[in-house]
Amino acid sequence: MIKQAIGLLGGTFDPIHIGHLRSAIILKEQLSLSEVRLLPNYIPPHKAPPDSAPHHRLAMVELATAQGLGLRVDARELHRNRPSYTVETLAELRKEHPQAPLCFLMGMDSFCSLHRWHRWQELLDYTHIVVSQRPGWRAEFNDTMSAVYHAHGTQDKTALQQKLAGHIYLLDNPQLDIASSQIRQIIYQGNNPQYLLPDSVAAYIQQQGLYQAPVL
Repeated sequence: MIKQAIGLLGGTFDPIHIGHLRSAIILKEQLSLSEVRLLPNYIPPHKAPPDSAPHHRLAMVELATAQGLGLRVDARELHRNRPSYTVETLAELRKEHPQAPLCFLMGMDSFCSLHRWHRWQELLDYTHIVVSQRPGWRAEFNDTMSAVYHAHGTQDKTALQQKLAGHIYLLDNPQLDIASSQIRQIIYQGNNPQYLLPDSVAAYIQQQGLYQAPVL
């Protein structure tokens, strides 16, 4: 019997901010998920190394999700001590939850470049891919991703609960224009990041003296 679907949201979370949290909550509510797991990356293959150490980023995500709201932390990628490949994480989660659909959230930019990811053709064997997009906006896919979406796309969100993996769903998400790099720069300049991230995370950053060095 298929169980209620689980949401997944990865990122460096350097630091985690309200844009991340709103996306996770919208994912959970719109798709009727049992929970959304936040997966901090150790070293993301497609980005520069994080500015703060893994234990700091994990602590901040734990603080941000402490209120519950159906969000929880999954720290497995931080324990690998090597680049975080999504396909490996999804394979592990599929073994752990053989009867629960998985819904992996990514932004439209990431989806459009998905063909550059490690073993990207295998992702849909383990999960549904949920692509976050601004309402009313549609991306133009390259030929490769257009073919993938044509083969796997669905406009029926209930289909994500009826099959363990294999669908691509475009989720309307009125995204907040906030970036972790912007927050790091605000802190480095000695300014106040209040209302861009949870108060508990802001307090932790101040206590630990994070992002005081020059931020690229």
